[in-house]
Amino acid sequence: MGTNTSASPRKQFFPEAIRMRITLRYFAAVREKLRRSEEERDLPAGATVRTVWEMLVQEHPELSVMEKSMSFAVAQEYVDRDHPLQDNDELACIPPVSGGR
Repeated sequence: MGTNTSASPRKQFFPEAIRMRITLRYFAAVREKLRRSEEERDLPAGATVRTVWEMLVQEHPELSVMEKSMSFAVAQEYVDRDHPLQDNDELACIPPVSGGR
């Protein structure tokens, strides 16, 4: 006569699709191409900077020309593409900037 729950204990404590939310900040040419300076995104647990960049290029193929020259920062620290993201991280997508005289 136990209580029957609709979710198994495993699903209650280890949901299949744990998600996190990050803030993306766009600068220079990326901001111009996307026509926005920031947005929030929900991502699967275990997502990396590479995961986000590949998602952006899939949605906006015109970004692919910046592939090799992009820099990324999390919490105002430069990171590589394999950097794991955490819930509430702020990821800055920074293309190369030219200027001066």
